[in-house]
Amino acid sequence: MKIFLCCAAGMSTSMLVNKMEQAAKDKGIECEISAHSIAEFEDCLKWSDVCLVAPQVKFKFEEFKQAAEAQGKACGLIDMMNYGMMKGDVVLEQAIALHESQLTMEG
Repeated sequence: MKIFLCCAAGMSTSMLVNKMEQAAKDKGIECEISAHSIAEFEDCLKWSDVCLVAPQVKFKFEEFKQAAEAQGKACGLIDMMNYGMMKGDVVLEQAIALHESQLTMEG
């Protein structure tokens, strides 16, 4: 599973990516996780399964969600508390749940 986190510049989110990667490793989950700026959304969507939108760019969420769903990809908004507290394990679970629900919708 390929996950990308979309934020303003890709900086603060990279810390969350590290926490998510550690959580995935601890749980034996194979996935690729990366952080990118909102300007890179279109390119990242092509190769990813799940897009998670950081709270500071939630004004783009609806637009990104529609674009992602049009391509059969999952898109979710990261909870501000989970983001602020860098809860990588919780955010990883969110990405997995989104991905599974997208697969279910596809049949």
